[in-house]
Amino acid sequence: MSEIKIVFFDIDDTLYDQDKKIPESTAEAIEKLQRKGIITAVATGRGPFMFADLRRQLNIHTFVSYNGSYVVHENEPVLRNPLSRPILQELEKESSEIGNRLVFLNEQTMRIDGKKNDRVEKGIASLKLNFPFPEEDPGFYKQHDIYQALLFYSERDDSSYLRKEPLNTFRYVRWHPYGVDVIPNGGSKASGIGSILEKMNLSADEACAFGDGNNDVEMLSFVGTGVAMGNAVAGVKKAADFVTRPVNKDGVYYGLKNIGLL
Repeated sequence: MSEIKIVFFDIDDTLYDQDKKIPESTAEAIEKLQRKGIITAVATGRGPFMFADLRRQLNIHTFVSYNGSYVVHENEPVLRNPLSRPILQELEKESSEIGNRLVFLNEQTMRIDGKKNDRVEKGIASLKLNFPFPEEDPGFYKQHDIYQALLFYSERDDSSYLRKEPLNTFRYVRWHPYGVDVIPNGGSKASGIGSILEKMNLSADEACAFGDGNNDVEMLSFVGTGVAMGNAVAGVKKAADFVTRPVNKDGVYYGLKNIGLL
């Protein structure tokens, strides 16, 4: 097995516990990795502005955000892959007609395309962000590159319109009972990690990743060593090389120790 030189961590239910706090053992583990010269990085569906405090707290300067659509290495962007504006316009039109709200996100902020509803409120609240609810701005995507959108509907709702052209050129990855990430087709945490490894001249075997959710499956399969949190969904555990303890049971520290990095 190749020597691991970089470790990518998902945020929610991996670095963060259910209260959106970083367990002390996790912070200690990150610091130990950094002292050993192993690069610590984030791979998340969140936007950069959503985890700036976490990066400062853990001294992290390399990350994959928006599920691979906006990628930064040593504080410098190395990949920008915004959503197609014409297709985003069509998505906004069709979603609005049936009452499905969209939230547009760029690297700095987010805006909602209309009046908030109960589903949007519950989805956004689950992120436990430390800033106000997004302002209403239906035309935000027309003036800014949008790296991800959040579409709010439940699995019981009719989403057949998303499978028709041209909307089927986007990927829709569920992260909440009412919330779906909208990302470019072909975009993923794995592709974002690949761009960082290429920049660093590293192979996938020299990378490790920790995750728990559906958008982590490709990432854990792509890197040389994939670690699923004990609280991960079944598909993530199946894709992983090792399953550690849950996040609130020192899962990150235990996982790193068991693969020989601590």
